[in-house]
Amino acid sequence: MSKRNRFLLILAVLGLCLYCLWPSIQWYFRTPKEDQKIALSSLEKIRDYSVEQAVKSVKELEAEAKANPTEAVPEKYYWLAKEAKANYKTFEREVPANMTMADMMRGFGFGYNTNTDDQKKDAAASIHNKLIKLFQDKYRKEILKNKDYYTNSVKLGLDLAGGVNVIVKADLDAAVAAKGDDLKPENVAYFKQQAMATAIETLTGRIDRFGLTEPVIRQQGEDRIYIEIPGEGQSTSMNAIIQGNGLLTFRLVDEEATEAFYQYYASHLADTFDANGKLKDPSIIPADCEILGQYYKDEYGLDQFHNYMAIKKEVALDGKHITNVMISKDDMGRVGVDLTLDPDGGVIFGEFTGKNVKKRLAIVSDGKVKSAPVIKNAIPGGRVRVDGFGVEEAQNLQKVLETASLDVPLEIESQQVIGATLGALSIEQGKNALIIGLALIMIFMLIYYKGAGINAVVAQVLNLYILFSVLSAFNLTLTLPSIAGMVLTIGMAVDANVIIFERIKEELRNGKSRKSAIDAGFDGAFWAIMDSNITTFIAALFLSILGTGSIQGFAVSLAIGVASSVFTALFVSRLMFDFNTDVFKRETMSISWRIK
Repeated sequence: MSKRNRFLLILAVLGLCLYCLWPSIQWYFRTPKEDQKIALSSLEKIRDYSVEQAVKSVKELEAEAKANPTEAVPEKYYWLAKEAKANYKTFEREVPANMTMADMMRGFGFGYNTNTDDQKKDAAASIHNKLIKLFQDKYRKEILKNKDYYTNSVKLGLDLAGGVNVIVKADLDAAVAAKGDDLKPENVAYFKQQAMATAIETLTGRIDRFGLTEPVIRQQGEDRIYIEIPGEGQSTSMNAIIQGNGLLTFRLVDEEATEAFYQYYASHLADTFDANGKLKDPSIIPADCEILGQYYKDEYGLDQFHNYMAIKKEVALDGKHITNVMISKDDMGRVGVDLTLDPDGGVIFGEFTGKNVKKRLAIVSDGKVKSAPVIKNAIPGGRVRVDGFGVEEAQNLQKVLETASLDVPLEIESQQVIGATLGALSIEQGKNALIIGLALIMIFMLIYYKGAGINAVVAQVLNLYILFSVLSAFNLTLTLPSIAGMVLTIGMAVDANVIIFERIKEELRNGKSRKSAIDAGFDGAFWAIMDSNITTFIAALFLSILGTGSIQGFAVSLAIGVASSVFTALFVSRLMFDFNTDVFKRETMSISWRIK
């Protein structure tokens, strides 16, 4: 390969590595701890935080605009001024050349008739609510952006970040017994396999309430599930999460109670709910209702809050009666979700819908309203169709209905809470081991191989850079064994450079020129380097495939380190040698104290 192609390849690899590593850099080095804590919280808490901050920000804005109406818009409100300018253009008004605070606020008041005092009050309230919505969207986007950085960054394992470790036993025999004669003996093994897969998928969705998009959750053996949730504050009651009953229910929407709630909520935005999301004043709705949020999937694939609904506490139909879920289209091409109920569910649902025609029926999953279609007529026979969805929405609803009801009894066998203090100490010790090991190797290479040692130093730094980039690209988890694999990689990575340097020294002793010695040194060392590293890579590969837990983490980091060390030794180090030879026209080489 020519020098130009090697240089372009190295630039491409480094650029790709920076792209992969950027989310980790943003999350761990550029996102404040407080913002990280908010981003890792549940979606409900993110929503509440966004509303609370929006209300505070709008009050501050209104106070500033009232106190200094003729002052220019401060930099912190430039984004809001852009929205105001857009409103000026929408309503065909002249955009102020030098926008003041009063001009900006006026930009949100177009379209309101303000002839009377009452109309002026209504207009002011509408502007206030519009500003709150804009600020709320701004805060939400910032938080979800940080959450996205976390999703695409290197994760810290339980031994580094702290958290909770749970082993859950699934009672598959009880699930088989519950099926009774409906399950044929030859299908029992398949049923158990599917039951475990469904249990794992369901638990993954439930555990997302911790704010973690990808908790470690996997099957152990035939009937056990291993759950690992890194991070502080994750020792919340796992029994409610794992054994949660009534995860999917069908309940009526109380329209009058919903209207009463919104009349109250309009004037009490910041103090309607307490810290746990409960109403501070339960008397604003009837005692047989509760307020739940309706959610849609946003562009991040997360549940996005849409609005509130007053839902009857009485369950019309439990999700356990659903036996099958299908997506279909009607004669008009509209997408819908077809549900098949068991015989008991068919009777219950037929009677209930017959009594509540033209009312809305809420499909509630995990405390969230996923859909609220209108009951058009009685639905007997155990077949239910829910209309009004796009394809993607229907697929989301299908997934909710397929995974929300869990018939496999689960029991927590063991639960271990690991403090983050121990993890912080492990991180510090691991970091010190990496730095000290790298520094000692660099010093040795610089002293023993003189100028050529600089090539080895650069290769080592890039080796770690590539290693962390690959970990980030595949969202791998960094654990103590992974750090051990990195430390071992540092020691092994220098072997390739040592082999190359020693071969070059031999060629120089035989009287060859600098360029000839470099060419012969790399050619002669190539297969020795490849043989040793390929065997190590194969061992690491098998360990990563066959091993679990800490063994797998060690093997993965070792395998990545081996591959990156070969690349840096054969490409980066070689390019540096050639650059000095061809660009700086050096004829001698600083590679040994005995060779001049």
